[in-house]
Amino acid sequence: MSMTRRFIGRSGAMCVFCATVASLWAISVPAAANTKDWETYFEKSGGKATPRYEETIEYCGRLDRASRWIRYTTFGKTPHGRDLPLLIVSKHKVFSPDAADRIRRKGHIVVLIQAGIHSGEIAGKDAGLMLCRDIAITKELTGLLDHVTVLFIPIFNVDGHERFGPYNRINQNGPEEMGWRTTANNLNLNRDYLKADASEMQDWIRLFNAWLPEFFLDLHTTNGADYQYAVTYILDIHGNMAPSLTSWTRDVFLATVEKKMAEVGYPLSPYVLPVEWGNPKSGIIAWVSPPRFAQGYTSIQNRPGFLVEAHSRKTFSERVNGIYEILKASLELLNRERGGLAKAIRNADELSASRAFRQEPFPLRFWMDRSDSVMIDFKGVAYEEVESELSGGIWRQYSGEPETFRIPYFTKQKIIASAELPEAYIVPPEWKTVIERLELHGVELRQLDESVSIRVDSYRFSDVTWQERPYEGRHPVRFEIAPIEEERTYPVSSVIVDMNQRTARVAAHILEPEGADSYVYWGVFDAIFEQKEYTDSDGMEKLAREMLAADENLKKDFEEKKANDPEFARNPRRILNWFYERTPYWDSRKNVYPVGKIFDRKVLNGLRARTKKSAY
Repeated sequence: MSMTRRFIGRSGAMCVFCATVASLWAISVPAAANTKDWETYFEKSGGKATPRYEETIEYCGRLDRASRWIRYTTFGKTPHGRDLPLLIVSKHKVFSPDAADRIRRKGHIVVLIQAGIHSGEIAGKDAGLMLCRDIAITKELTGLLDHVTVLFIPIFNVDGHERFGPYNRINQNGPEEMGWRTTANNLNLNRDYLKADASEMQDWIRLFNAWLPEFFLDLHTTNGADYQYAVTYILDIHGNMAPSLTSWTRDVFLATVEKKMAEVGYPLSPYVLPVEWGNPKSGIIAWVSPPRFAQGYTSIQNRPGFLVEAHSRKTFSERVNGIYEILKASLELLNRERGGLAKAIRNADELSASRAFRQEPFPLRFWMDRSDSVMIDFKGVAYEEVESELSGGIWRQYSGEPETFRIPYFTKQKIIASAELPEAYIVPPEWKTVIERLELHGVELRQLDESVSIRVDSYRFSDVTWQERPYEGRHPVRFEIAPIEEERTYPVSSVIVDMNQRTARVAAHILEPEGADSYVYWGVFDAIFEQKEYTDSDGMEKLAREMLAADENLKKDFEEKKANDPEFARNPRRILNWFYERTPYWDSRKNVYPVGKIFDRKVLNGLRARTKKSAY
């Protein structure tokens, strides 16, 4: 029945007023006249296909034109020049970050939902489009917008999405065609959050920091073993979030959503990462996500991130419907429990900016502790293991029959690297990329008005090696590290990172070298490891003999070095350079970290510095 018929009086004649109201209603919500007109591409295909980029944008535009609750916009461009799409869904006209800030005072929150970061794993796009329709067009789920504004990115990796074809996901059951995992630059966006090399990621971070959503959902499809769950998840509740957020996320959000999903026929499991790859019976592992990953990044921004992994072996239709249900359950919960979430976030932000936060060692990297586990029932699929006559490896053959396994679940984490956080970091102005990325991530900076000589703590590196094969466009760095304290002169325009701010965790992960995604690890500081001056062999041969004759300890060290390092003993160039390192001519700044740490608040307060205006 069309919406206009609801305004027809008993006599059958429509009054002028009613006709006007009906006309306006039809303009805003024409969908109710014929729900079939609003079937998504996925639904029209019988659950077998997903739309291309242009078809997706066309549907987003229709939603925008049909509903005053939906605004279609973009938040950047890809290297190939395509727009990055964004749907803003709000019944309160919250279509800008400023509007969001105003309505937050009334207990409103913002939720960011993202699909297609890996564009072969695209079920989230179709589920999200259906959800937007059912909220704003058919009005079946209008309550999901009572206290929540939804930001929905239907496709994040747009260029990868348009590398479209039937053979992009070898282990995945549909759709008929799908996009590719990586960007046009062959970067995996879900390894790029903190280093932010991809232009798409830089645009995403600007969007995130403009809106600062209270909750984030990232929609994926997994690979691996077979099991009964259509949907699994990852939540960072094992040590890297503030205690208030960890408690709320685990005890309120997860407990409620797990229960709801079981009620609607989609029981949840933690992400299935077996102890023995591919073998669920060996047990599964939880971990703390480093900030290269979406949920790890939002965690250090003090915003919970919920990574949803639909199961690749289920049909495309099952995956889309499972994600639809988890989005619905999540938004229902966030509407009800928004106050508790907002309070937990305030507590986390205040803690990050507090002196108490800096008085404890800050965990930078975690590793699974296998000393303890809990036993869980895992809804698996029966299988047997046979030795493959083809590969010589183990071939797991699934029967398709459901079977429940009693398996260990390893959730305990141990800290394998931590740092003493200072009152502030100080970064010389020549490290422009580092400064720009700090700004991009929302870290507040100040610039020195004059050159200063101050005593700082820092680090000296040794045994520096680079990963041979590239990883995400870089060659990560491994090293040994030793703390140092020294007087340094920092020039005018050096940048002060005062840790009395919400983004202290972000700054620490960027600037502490032992962080899992530090900028030292990603090679941003590689130039400090390069030797730039050399000695000629003739002069060094003479000087080395003079040094040995004058220093018995040096002679002893040299003999030990040759005895313990045969390759060194056979390499004349290395031998002479070893002596060169021990002369006053050696570059004293090689392998020294240029970033300083200021632990004395009085020293920090005595620096003449002005707030740096961010380019973002």
